[in-house]
Amino acid sequence: MEASPCRDERQTCDEDSSPAVGVSLCDSAPLLWRVQDLRMVRSRGLVGALLGSLSRSPRQNGRMGRPLLLLPEEERLLSEHRAAAASPAANQDIGEVEQYEEEQQRCYEEQSILALEDRKSALLQAMTSSGAESDVALRGRLEALDQSFTFPWSALAVQLSTARAGLTYCPEARAFLQADWPIREQDRPQCNVRYQVFRDLRGRGFYLTSAGKFGGDFLIYPGDPLRFHAHFIAICLSEDESICLLDILAVARLGSNVKKTVLLCSPGTEGAVTYTSLQWSGMA
Repeated sequence: MEASPCRDERQTCDEDSSPAVGVSLCDSAPLLWRVQDLRMVRSRGLVGALLGSLSRSPRQNGRMGRPLLLLPEEERLLSEHRAAAASPAANQDIGEVEQYEEEQQRCYEEQSILALEDRKSALLQAMTSSGAESDVALRGRLEALDQSFTFPWSALAVQLSTARAGLTYCPEARAFLQADWPIREQDRPQCNVRYQVFRDLRGRGFYLTSAGKFGGDFLIYPGDPLRFHAHFIAICLSEDESICLLDILAVARLGSNVKKTVLLCSPGTEGAVTYTSLQWSGMA
């Protein structure tokens, strides 16, 4: 794999003077709630995954919103560059809730107006294609629409979070959320291997997301995932770790089917990462 280091992005990641990202925890999951935090991590080349859904379709995954779930490696990279902080204090949380409720009321009023205009347009269209008798009835409904129309709250297009940390926690849990970073154990060998690979690839200018659905550790993009498809599937292994030949065949075949190159990534003792690409060429 050939990639030149991205100097601008490395400088961005090293800017300790920028405001810290406020991270909340739900169990062990690092979450971002504030819009400015989402913009900040995006400017640092970190992607995460949105969890919020629409209230009318809580199980859909086409239009997701806040909160943003970070990978453990993304959170660790932020804390390493002193760009992460604990979630806001209680009074700040309450202020954000009030702001959220005000925003919801404003959205409701805007969508009520749009829904009324849409209903009027539908009646006008029906009038142009109906007979004289139906036209009188439709005109009466149109004139009474301003007084009789109501827009239910259940029809409001809003983002409904599927996880929340901070408001209902007991004082002990809140103290844990506001602890100094790093706040979780990250010394397990496999976690360190994954993090060294993540940091090296991010330093080269690549964007990374989780590759669980492809049986790997990371999906590697040459640019912003909103503009590019992933080119590689990264599988992180320590240098002394063995891998079964059948597993190598399986991941190579998988990479061929999804048109991605599988990378075996192994950090060395001096911090350098060795990349071995696998490509399926057929069975003998």
